[in-house]
Amino acid sequence: MSGEAAAVGGGAPEENGVPPNVTIYINNLNEKIKLEELKKSLRAVFSQFGKILDVLAFKTLKHKGQAWVVFEDVASATEALKSMQDFPFHNKPMRIQYAKTKSDIIAKADGTFVPRERRKRNDDKPEKKQKREQHHDVSQVGLGVNAYPGVYGAPPLSQLPFAGAQKVMMPEIIVPNNILFVQNLPHETTPMMLQMLFCQYPGFKEVRMVEAKPGIAFVEYGDEGQATAAMNLLQGFKITKDNQMLITYAKK
Repeated sequence: MSGEAAAVGGGAPEENGVPPNVTIYINNLNEKIKLEELKKSLRAVFSQFGKILDVLAFKTLKHKGQAWVVFEDVASATEALKSMQDFPFHNKPMRIQYAKTKSDIIAKADGTFVPRERRKRNDDKPEKKQKREQHHDVSQVGLGVNAYPGVYGAPPLSQLPFAGAQKVMMPEIIVPNNILFVQNLPHETTPMMLQMLFCQYPGFKEVRMVEAKPGIAFVEYGDEGQATAAMNLLQGFKITKDNQMLITYAKK
């Protein structure tokens, strides 16, 4: 969606007549979060509601604290709006509305796209942005954990009491406990992305990732019951279409 100044979301239909559509507008976002990390976190949180075509956020001062998430269908956008309204995203409650203006990606698909005269930067074009994102994704593969050294107080691998569970396979019978072992994560996954998923459920304490072992993580809850509830709700969640999370109890 270029010329996003014109796309600032309106209120719900009953407030100002904006009809439900596939694009939701989110504001009141934490402005301290880096742009690419913000977009990845939003994609991780909202992908549970349906296929996401695009996540848009911009560095300009005018657009700080705002983002747009484009779903494939209206039902997914509506469910996301209802379910995530006021969700504490990076310690600030999200404000979500349907976008007033159709995103360019949708307008081009249905033949109604008209270039906006206020477009000032060529790199705001969807095809340019897509190339930048593809370049970023390739360059960051495997670096997500390294970008957050010591986040959440993750101890060195040698100090983890449950280090024996780090093989990517279903562990033997393990006694249920308050720490979850998460496998099959894409290498670009960061602790912040996982926190956005797991902090939705009561008792969440922290995420720990192991720099030497990309693709796995440990998530700690206050007690076994809280860990079990989170595991049941997020079991099989797809961070990407090729990475379905496998969650078990950690071996202690």
